Formats: sequence, structure tokens, C-alpha cells
Amino acid sequence: MPKVSARQIDADEKKVLIELQKNSNESIDVLAKRCGFSRQKVWKMMKKFENDKTIWGYHAVVETERFHQKNYILLIKKSNAPASKILDIIISRELEKNAENLNVFIVSSSYIHGSFDWQISFNAEDIRTAKKFCETVNRLYQGLIGEIVLLEEIFPVKTCGIQNPNIKNLRDFV
Repeated sequence: MPKVSARQIDADEKKVLIELQKNSNESIDVLAKRCGFSRQKVWKMMKKFENDKTIWGYHAVVETERFHQKNYILLIKKSNAPASKILDIIISRELEKNAENLNVFIVSSSYIHGSFDWQISFNAEDIRTAKKFCETVNRLYQGLIGEIVLLEEIFPVKTCGIQNPNIKNLRDFV
């Protein structure tokens, strides 16, 4: 029986990860069928991914308007202050605690490369709440932020790799 090469293992794992990103709620049987693998093989891969933190968790893509929420993006450019101060606050998760008090849900937070250094995607009830969240960010990172820009998402075309099922409604916004 020939051994499976590392390259083939990587290719098989990538197949499973792509299918999981398309719909992580799919049954193992369906995932296995789409990938052309046995149920056991997919199950073992998923457990490996969870254990080695390749998969951090599973995410439901929610229509935020149904819950009277809107999506916002916050772009942050840091000041010339040492990055270690910013990192200490980020690692402490103090921002999440403050966000919860405002009924703001942080969807994603990323260190980025480009004109800005940090990007936070979040849901809030309205622009007023989003601006209060920006004020909280400014207060929490006082002296560490050079510039901050708040953007409101008008229409999500694709979120977490999943196409908006109401994509035809995009015409109403353009």
C-alpha cells in the first residue's frame, strides 16, 4: 500500500477546509461526499483542525437587520507611541468588555497592512451607538491613535465566504 505524500495530505485537508468555509453547518456525510472522502477521514481531519487551532470555531452568518443592527467598520491608524502599549490593551480584551456595555458586537478585529494599522468590524444598533463605540476606542487607546475612520456597511454582498441570499436587492442600493 503506497504512503500518502505530504503534498496529497495538504491538498485533501485544503479540500475539507474549503467545504467547511462554504457551509460549516453541513453534515460530515455531505462534506465527505463533496470531497470524495470517507466520513471517518473527514471527521478525523476536523478533529485535528480543531485541536491544532486551524479551526478557531464555527460562525453563523446572521442577517443583522432582522435584529435591528447595522454593520460598521472602524479603521485605526496608530500614533507613534510604542506598539507594546496598544498590544497590551488588545490582549487584555478590554475593548470587548466596553463594547458589550454599549450593546456592540465585535465581528472581527485584525492587524492590517496599508494606510491603517487596525480594522474592527462590528454590529451596532445605529450610527449614534457606533460613534459612541468610536469614542470608547479613543478613550481606551488615548494617545495611541493617530487617526480613526468609521464606515457603515450599506449592503453585504458576501460575508464569511457566503453569498448574500438577497443579492438581487443590491440594485435597490446602487
